[in-house]
Amino acid sequence: MIKTYTLLFILTNFIHYSFSQNNQPSFPIDIKIKYDSAKIEFNHFEKNHGSFIQTSNTKIHYLTWGNPQHTPLIWAHGSFTNSYELLGIAEDLAKQGYYVIAIDYYGHGLTKIPPHEVSLYHVADDIHTLMEAKQIKKAIIGGWSRGGFIATAFYDAYPDKVLGLILEDGGSVSTNTHYHKLEEQTLRQQVQNIFKDRVTYAKFDTEYEAYKTYYDFSSGGTQFELLAWLTADDQGKWSIGNGLEKLFHMENETQFIDNILRPTQSTLFGESMAIIEPKIVYRNLHVPMLILDPTSDHDLFPYETENRKLQKQHSHLITHKIYEQTGHNIHYEKPTLFVEDLGTFLKIVKGHWAK
Repeated sequence: MIKTYTLLFILTNFIHYSFSQNNQPSFPIDIKIKYDSAKIEFNHFEKNHGSFIQTSNTKIHYLTWGNPQHTPLIWAHGSFTNSYELLGIAEDLAKQGYYVIAIDYYGHGLTKIPPHEVSLYHVADDIHTLMEAKQIKKAIIGGWSRGGFIATAFYDAYPDKVLGLILEDGGSVSTNTHYHKLEEQTLRQQVQNIFKDRVTYAKFDTEYEAYKTYYDFSSGGTQFELLAWLTADDQGKWSIGNGLEKLFHMENETQFIDNILRPTQSTLFGESMAIIEPKIVYRNLHVPMLILDPTSDHDLFPYETENRKLQKQHSHLITHKIYEQTGHNIHYEKPTLFVEDLGTFLKIVKGHWAK
């Protein structure tokens, strides 16, 4: 798994996986050999784990691990990542008894951005189409950050298809809750600071040039999963996250503010992220839910109080797990504990449905 992360935007999980560009080795290395090997390894991995399904919106790419007879866990990734974000722990989750299905939603991994407007709920529809194709009647739906909101949208649209919900720092509290507590001047200053420190990814003529730039020499190996992050735009230029800033309505400060204060002026995808209200969606919760809530001195989503309130509303269904001194990406920072907690949750889900 790619090991270096840089926060690009704070709102709604607008996070880039920032691959080190200043880590050139002190010894000679033939990066072209690494790239050629990565291509072979990537294609082999895709042959064993990757698939596509045509939905009404686009051709969705997804990865699977484990026994299809086991409990399905359909996972939605965070912004600027993809289905490969589970690569380091997927096999361990399968050992816990999950049949893991990790999707790429629009503009991520191997899934293209549709030509028409789409929203979180369109992704939910795509997941439903995938379940029907694989003859899955019910599944545990989970996601990290923006993916957590996709899980919430799915429950809102298809509650009878859900066995349980796993929300990793996203999807349990309205996304703009923190920002709406700020004075407008303070909010605008924070947004200015975000864009002042933003990372802009370079564009390259070839996939190889992009791979060579973002390859982490300190880690070694082929890093074949890096190829899932690199995509070409309409002009054939390779980079990370092509088209996503437009999809998210986050190309500049004005658009960023729109997502917070004027969501109807955003793209449909951005608007759907801003207006989804978990307090309404989960008013009649009827399945087990696991809320994974990281806290630290620099908490990106300080929603511990709101999560506690939701848990008290449905104390018989919601497990609220707090990870002290942990950043936004729990499954990366605390993979062993993450897998253990999901294993425990699977037992809770099975016990609930056995009643």
